[in-house]
Amino acid sequence: MKVTKRVLKDFEGEIGLVPESLDDLWHLKYIVEPGDMVFSVTKRKVEAASDKIRPEKMEKQTMRLGVHVERIEFHRFSNRLRIHGVIESGMDTGSYHTLNIEVGTQLSIIKTWQADQIERIKEAVAEAKRPSVIIVTIEEGEASIGVVRQFAVEEFSDIKQSLGKGEGDYRGLFFDEVVNRLSTIAGQADALVLAGPGFTKEDFLKVLKTRVPEIANKTKIEDTASIGVSGFQEVLRRGAVERISESSRLARETQLIENLLLKISTNGAATYGWTYVRRAFDFGAIHTLLIADEYLRCQRESGGTNIDRFLQKVEQNRGKIMVFSTEFEPGKRLVGLGGVAAILRFKID
Repeated sequence: MKVTKRVLKDFEGEIGLVPESLDDLWHLKYIVEPGDMVFSVTKRKVEAASDKIRPEKMEKQTMRLGVHVERIEFHRFSNRLRIHGVIESGMDTGSYHTLNIEVGTQLSIIKTWQADQIERIKEAVAEAKRPSVIIVTIEEGEASIGVVRQFAVEEFSDIKQSLGKGEGDYRGLFFDEVVNRLSTIAGQADALVLAGPGFTKEDFLKVLKTRVPEIANKTKIEDTASIGVSGFQEVLRRGAVERISESSRLARETQLIENLLLKISTNGAATYGWTYVRRAFDFGAIHTLLIADEYLRCQRESGGTNIDRFLQKVEQNRGKIMVFSTEFEPGKRLVGLGGVAAILRFKID
């Protein structure tokens, strides 16, 4: 994420941003809210000049519009964030329009900013400077390639091949296929984690060293009991990505939720659900507050719990706050606990 403008006074004002990746578009989903003003260059249909009473067609023109936001949609698989609302600045004021925000689109947001939204921008800017990581989980005849995003491990490719019988180097053909698919993406990454059970990963690394040494030179080996999505989770849980990128958001979320669930299962210093988290705050017991991004957004839109005032109080009491992505498993598990939980300084009966 690139910050192009920042004019704030007491959290009121304008910030100009340019998303530089799919991750940044995901961040914007939780930064832009209904009620905000968003300015961006866009295309809108206007009547073509004509001598006839009825124009023959509508032409799209490029213009800068300011939209009062009513709805936000993140289209992950089309790499686009759609911002719907009423035009308040520019042509056709009072009409509805949709701003299509893509990678490289400059936009300005005017609003009352929350502390976690400012922090999210800082994280997105810092994350762009950190190493990108590819995870490959592999065993005989099966492999999965995943890209570590800020919001998830996105599965890039899944390869399965029958080991076959009789003649033919089926293992060699399988390794060739994995190398070919990996080559299309791994060159863009700063590091690769090769994981799985047994010795297949070591054998595959030997092939990588021969075929694509530039990828092999940035590869780390990690043992896991499984492959695929479960294997990705194990890699994160074991801290392999954290060792490559010390401040990986996804790795932090995974480790925090594991710590929370361990404390809950042993009746330790942890609690979950709004009622019990609020009670823990009253005792001054919150060390780290875990809150799901969707839960936070819904609470803000409903206004029922004055959630932002609560977050400010937690910070004032020297509590840490971690907003979880519901795009990935740790955030989904947190939603299953009510969307909000806390690791405590001390146990509360």
